[in-house]
Amino acid sequence: MKILAPSILSADFSNLSQQIRYVEMGGADWIHCDIMDGKFVPNITFGPIVVEAVNRITNLPIDVHLMIEDPDNYIEQFINAGADYVTVHQEEVKHLNRTMARIKELGAKAGVVINPATPISTLTEVLDFVDMILIMSVNPGFGGQKFLRNSLTKIKKLDELKKENDYNYIIEIDGGVSVDNIKTISDAGCNAFVAGSSIFGKDNVTAATVELKNIISE
Repeated sequence: MKILAPSILSADFSNLSQQIRYVEMGGADWIHCDIMDGKFVPNITFGPIVVEAVNRITNLPIDVHLMIEDPDNYIEQFINAGADYVTVHQEEVKHLNRTMARIKELGAKAGVVINPATPISTLTEVLDFVDMILIMSVNPGFGGQKFLRNSLTKIKKLDELKKENDYNYIIEIDGGVSVDNIKTISDAGCNAFVAGSSIFGKDNVTAATVELKNIISE
């Protein structure tokens, strides 16, 4: 199954409920929440209160991406707010296996994220345990950036490792996903696609969602 996860980072927050309804109508599978603290990345977005509001708006799974320092201190808050998936950065977590176990203990699916310059070899010891691996295809911190093509190599390698070892993780991509490259990303072995400006930046949010969903469903 191919999963489309619109990122509300690019949504119109003055009418967030309507924006989420639009992507639901277009066939979105998850709602992606990018959490930034202005420290780990050079931007600030929102916290558990907004995730809690999203949880009241939609019945879709909520995919929370923590681009923050010391994520272990906030995992429980986000899960209590309604996060179904929680992903943390390998570059920030000191004891990754322990953090993954904690997320699962709290009732959510556990994922790990790597930045464009981080090799997948840093994840070797948790591949049999994680539920999702998120590949950043831009440098995190801002929406609307250009897709970095070295991400495709990472996706292909993760897909190979998954098949060779019968792993169960979802391979997710975040950054610069658009109608121009989503088919190529899907063919590389990606399962879940985060899309922000390529959905919420369009005049017709529902139509943009439908278009991306149709491409990955082919």
